[in-house]
Amino acid sequence: METYKNYSLKELNSFNLNVRAKIFSIIRSIKDVRELLTMDCFQDNRHLILGEGNNILFTKNFDGLIIRPGIMDFKVIKETAGYVTIKAGAGNNWNAFVAICMARQYWGLENLSLIPGSVGSAPIQNIGAYGVEAKDTIELVEGIDISTGELLRLSNNECEFGYRSSIFKTSLKDKIMVTSVHFKLSKYPNPKLEYGPLKERFKDNPSPDIFSISTFIIETRMSKLPNPDKLGNAGSFFKNPVIPLEEFRGQEDLHPGMPHYPAGDGLEKIPAGWLIEQCGWKGKRLGNVGVYPEHALVIVNYGNATGREVFEFSEKIRHSVKEKFGIRLEREVVVV
Repeated sequence: METYKNYSLKELNSFNLNVRAKIFSIIRSIKDVRELLTMDCFQDNRHLILGEGNNILFTKNFDGLIIRPGIMDFKVIKETAGYVTIKAGAGNNWNAFVAICMARQYWGLENLSLIPGSVGSAPIQNIGAYGVEAKDTIELVEGIDISTGELLRLSNNECEFGYRSSIFKTSLKDKIMVTSVHFKLSKYPNPKLEYGPLKERFKDNPSPDIFSISTFIIETRMSKLPNPDKLGNAGSFFKNPVIPLEEFRGQEDLHPGMPHYPAGDGLEKIPAGWLIEQCGWKGKRLGNVGVYPEHALVIVNYGNATGREVFEFSEKIRHSVKEKFGIRLEREVVVV
């Protein structure tokens, strides 16, 4: 375990904000976690568990303890003729983990290529893209109860996965530190091509190889999303709102042509980017903050923004969408 004081978080938040943590600790094992729970720096301070900082907005310095999971295990723990179960430590970089699995021809994660963040963040956020969500492959999540030091093992059902949500963001928020995740992946080709752009790209090739799918997704993401190393951002800032079908029909009457997708259980999903663009925000810049010209869901730091400026800019967007459509956008980014 490594612990530092007055630690710069500039390289650990994808908005590239110049903020600091009062105390910063990197844990490398479950033993480290349990040791940290007994220390004064944990007992006497508020704390925040921080992965790679790709889904967080710091509005000020963090006056407490930042805990960085650094458990880097990667182990095949079960294998059959058709499936393999991988145990991956929470500290592994997500995209690097996906690349390793693809290199071994383990199917299931290729649609989630190039999503920023760590393995430990995947179940918390239930990350998803191109018709696939983390919950589709997660078999088990291991974590430490930070009040007792007990190691917990939650099955897929017990994780209560939802759209960009899980039990780790609801009833177990700030109570569990994810230490590892078990993924059940297919050893046989199993392409997921239902998502529109994938269906179109591979309409003449219904059985593409795993790297063709990943390459297309990476190229698509790079064409739409700014590189946070060059332009600070956290990817999609807002969730796509999900509303009852009856409410959608009312919206459709007022706004013909509103795009939508079935979300099950009598619900419809509305693209938040479309709502934001209709309100005139796409490409708009106010001082150091703006909406990325190529993707209306992405708020960017043009160089010297503070977290407070980014937050206030996002609130202006939410207000205008609520005023025009009566729909309240929910942030995907965590504000601290």
